[in-house]
Amino acid sequence: MNFAATIKIALLALRVNKMRSALTMLGIIIGVAAVIIMIAVGNGAQARVEEQIKSLGSNIILVLNGSTTSSGARGGYGSQPTITEDDAYAMNKEVAEIHAAAPSLRGSGQVVMGNTNWSTTLYGTTPEYLSVREWPIVEGRGFEQAEINGASKVALIGQTVAINLFGESNPVDQVVRVNKVPLTVIGVLGRKGQNMMGQDQDDILLMPISTARKRVLGSSRYSAGRNVGSIMVKIRDGANMEEAETHMRELMRQRHRLQQGQDDDFYVRNLSEILSAQEASSKVITLLLAAVASVSLLVGGIGIMNIMLVSVTERTREIGLRMAVGARGKDILTQFLVEAVTLSLIGGAIGILLGIGGAMAVAEIAGWRTELSSASIVLAAGFAGAVGIFFGYYPAKKASRLLPIEALRYE
Repeated sequence: MNFAATIKIALLALRVNKMRSALTMLGIIIGVAAVIIMIAVGNGAQARVEEQIKSLGSNIILVLNGSTTSSGARGGYGSQPTITEDDAYAMNKEVAEIHAAAPSLRGSGQVVMGNTNWSTTLYGTTPEYLSVREWPIVEGRGFEQAEINGASKVALIGQTVAINLFGESNPVDQVVRVNKVPLTVIGVLGRKGQNMMGQDQDDILLMPISTARKRVLGSSRYSAGRNVGSIMVKIRDGANMEEAETHMRELMRQRHRLQQGQDDDFYVRNLSEILSAQEASSKVITLLLAAVASVSLLVGGIGIMNIMLVSVTERTREIGLRMAVGARGKDILTQFLVEAVTLSLIGGAIGILLGIGGAMAVAEIAGWRTELSSASIVLAAGFAGAVGIFFGYYPAKKASRLLPIEALRYE
C-alpha cells in the first residue's frame, strides 16, 4: 500500500469519529494558544523594560547627596547636601571613562502662558544633561555655555508641557512665567514616555542651573553655595562600568577630604545595572510563563495517546482485516501516526489563531502590552507536531504488532 493511500485512510478514520477527534485536539488547541499568549505577554513586559533603558540613556550612573546623623538617627540618602557643581566638572575632566557628567537642581512649579497654566517638574542643569540622557531637541536649540554663566532666562520644555500650554502652536521664542520669572522657550525636547516608575518624563521644564539657583528655585535648600541635588553621569561606550564607578568614588572621596575608614558622604547608584537586572528578570518570567503553558501541551499529548489507544482497541478487527488482505506492519504504523500528527497539527493551527486573538484581547481588555513573535508561533506549532509523533508512536506501534489471526478473532 502506498503512502498516499495510507494518509487517505487515516483522514477518513478521523472524519468518521468527528466528535472524538475534536475532543482529542482540544488539549493541543488550549496548549498552543496558551504558549503563544504567555510568550506575547512576557515579550511585551521585556520590550517595556528595554524602552525604559533606552529612554533613560545607556551606561548611566547617578550620584546623590549623602545622609545626616542626628542623636544616633540616620537620615536617608539626600538628606544632607554634600555634592556640588564642581564635583561634576571635576569628573568631566579627571575621570577618563566618563563621557559627560551633568549636575542638576530639581523642583516643581506652575508654568504660566497667558491664561493657561500647567504644574510640572523643574530642572536646573547644564548642556551635558541632554547628552547624558540621549535626549534630542526636535524644535529650537539647546543651552549655550554663555547662558549657563549668565543665568539667562531661557528654558527647554518637554512634549507634555508643550501640548498643555501651546497646543498645536510652536512654543519656540514664546515667553512663559515660572514662579513669576519670565523664561523664553528656546527648544522643545523629543518624546521620552514613562520611566520605570510610571512617571511621565515629558512633563518637564529645563533651565540653566544658574538660573534655577539664582532666580527660580531660590528657596531650595540647595540654592546656597554650589550644592546640587544630583549628578547624572554617562560612561563612555566600551568603558568598564565598575572601573568608572571606582574612579568616580575615589575622586569624590578625595575632593570631600574623607579619611580612610570614613563612610562616603555621597551615594553612587548604577541605574544601568538595576534596569539590566529588571530586564533579566523579565526574560526569566517569559521563559517561566512559556514553560507553564507548555505543560498543557503535554497534557494534550497524553490525551492523544489515550484516545489513540482506545482507537486501536476499537479497531482491532479492522486492523486484522487490513493485514489479512496484505497491509504490512509499517502501513498500520504509518496510518496511526498520521492520525496522531494530523490531530496535533490541526489542533496547533486552531491554537495559533486562538493564541493570536487571545494576545490581542489581553492587550485590549487588560491593558497589558503584548508582542507576538513569529518564533513563538513556529515553536508552538512545531512542538504540537512533535507531541503528536511522540505520543502517537506507542499506540501506532502497538497496532502494527497485532497478529492478523488474533485481531480478526477479537470481540
